[in-house]
Amino acid sequence: MAKLIYAINESLDGYIEDRQGSPDWSVSDDELFSFWTDFQRSIGTYLFGRRMYDAMVYWENPSGQPFHDPKASQEFSRIWRNAHKTVFSRTLEKASTGNTEIVHAFDADQIRQLKASSVDDLTIGGPDLAGQALQAGLVDDCYFLVNPIILGGGKRALPENHQIQLQLLDLRRFRSGVVMLHYRVAQ
Repeated sequence: MAKLIYAINESLDGYIEDRQGSPDWSVSDDELFSFWTDFQRSIGTYLFGRRMYDAMVYWENPSGQPFHDPKASQEFSRIWRNAHKTVFSRTLEKASTGNTEIVHAFDADQIRQLKASSVDDLTIGGPDLAGQALQAGLVDDCYFLVNPIILGGGKRALPENHQIQLQLLDLRRFRSGVVMLHYRVAQ
């Protein structure tokens, strides 16, 4: 059975966006980009909320100046295009990327079946969608890339008022000061 993984950049105080809705404060360098590219290699399916999907659409056909080394950007883009993508949105009618389906409602049983039938792992992106999956007991692992900044407010990475036990499996410190924390969700 495949694992469902929640992986997210966040501030030290647990936000993925600042009060203006921007993620531009997060560190993005070649070392972190390499981490994210390697992380994506084992993923067969992305489960996205609408806003996270909209942010990731760039990788379908990157244009302009690449964020990082052009070969690394091409590799990340190839991985993105090859993976299946499911977008959970009440309003989106048509996907702008290949290999993508639109689902209009969160269904925990449908995700359980997808995990059971998948060979490759799945990721879930977007804190609202991930929060629903965490509360339904569907998430197996969490990767938090904690950035060295305190935002003091914004969009939270985790749901409020829900207790979840975690077991630390790994940690990694990057030169930029970002720390990756890999947890297993206690079932």
